[in-house]
Amino acid sequence: MPSIEQLNSPDDDEARALLSGCLSVPRWVDEVLAGRPYSSVEELLGAADSAARTLDADEVETALAGHPRIGERASSGHNMSASEHEQAGIDRRDADVSARLAAANAAYEQRFGRVFLVRAAGRSADDVLTELDRRLANDDITEEREVVDNLREIALLRLEELVRPWRR
Repeated sequence: MPSIEQLNSPDDDEARALLSGCLSVPRWVDEVLAGRPYSSVEELLGAADSAARTLDADEVETALAGHPRIGERASSGHNMSASEHEQAGIDRRDADVSARLAAANAAYEQRFGRVFLVRAAGRSADDVLTELDRRLANDDITEEREVVDNLREIALLRLEELVRPWRR
């Protein structure tokens, strides 16, 4: 199981791969790596949090490529195990839920030109659909901020699960 010691190790390739699984944005990974060694999980999470708050449009695009649509199975290019775990509250076997998510995802993509992203961990399909409906009313700038914030939340959850495996 990865630990803070592995992220602090001088093996940049291993640490880079672990961090990229949390948020596949090279600048974010570089900033988190540059803060090593971390004396605590809280210090690591604080650095990761700060670095994720300033994602630009290109970085958002890069990061979104690593996330499947809500309600769809992750495939190659996605962090499959993390995505499956995070979307565990969405029952893909429920045809009604799947149809509603597909329609809402399509509406979002038409409106904003990108995949809908939300921190799905701990949320039901109804919670996700409510959030998706709410965010469809956002203007472009507000939605960009919400996407960045959700990418940050997902990255921090994934990172914390790496270094605090008992939270799984």
